[in-house]
Amino acid sequence: MIGAPKIRQNGITIGPVQGLIDIQSTIQKVIKGGATAILLHKGLFRILTDPPNCGMILHLSASTSLSDTPNWKVIVGSIEESVRLGVDAISIHINLGSEHEAQMLEYFGNISDACDRFQIPLICMIYPRGKNIKDPYDPIVVTHAARVAMELGADIIKTNYTGSYESFKPVVEGCSPVPLIIAGGPKTATDRDFLVTVSDAMRAGAIGVAAGRNVFQHENPTGIVTAIAKIIKENLTIEEALKFITSTK
Repeated sequence: MIGAPKIRQNGITIGPVQGLIDIQSTIQKVIKGGATAILLHKGLFRILTDPPNCGMILHLSASTSLSDTPNWKVIVGSIEESVRLGVDAISIHINLGSEHEAQMLEYFGNISDACDRFQIPLICMIYPRGKNIKDPYDPIVVTHAARVAMELGADIIKTNYTGSYESFKPVVEGCSPVPLIIAGGPKTATDRDFLVTVSDAMRAGAIGVAAGRNVFQHENPTGIVTAIAKIIKENLTIEEALKFITSTK
């Protein structure tokens, strides 16, 4: 997973939107493009007809956009399930600044301890998100979030990109030596916009990207993942990487 894209699919939160309906086809397309891992909920791992030729990460947190408390992520799986499914790592989602922050931090601590006992890598998706957060991309609060994940035992941290190389570098430094990947964020207006984010984050010290809608809702998921991988793995320029979107199917 280090130095390459990880693809996240989450129909629990937003439903079976474009790109998530035929999930098995989407998975094959992103793997072909060079994704090093896919992150799914347990039910999807159980119905995959072809085991993916990449890393498998089980997501243990959930909430839906239909809820009146969508920022309250609860645990919907267990470490024991990850062992039975044979996945390579697990992930959880924490929202700091939410009115339910305390409950989420409590389960973070418990899951972190269990991962340590079973020797399973833990990825923490941690965001400043809730009624107490004015700007979820504020470098100060993003840095704080990443530090919380580091101190509570995450092996890899995923959080918001703050918008520039200069503002994101302190986020990476603040949770060092634990590696950090960036969230793919909302669907961008252009491929170039997204690849600029990826390139600048890598320059600041991130090791990869966990992309969602910018990949699975792309007209060419294989092409965009190839472009991402070329930037991360081979240090290609944005102009060079963009060519792979149209040349790769």
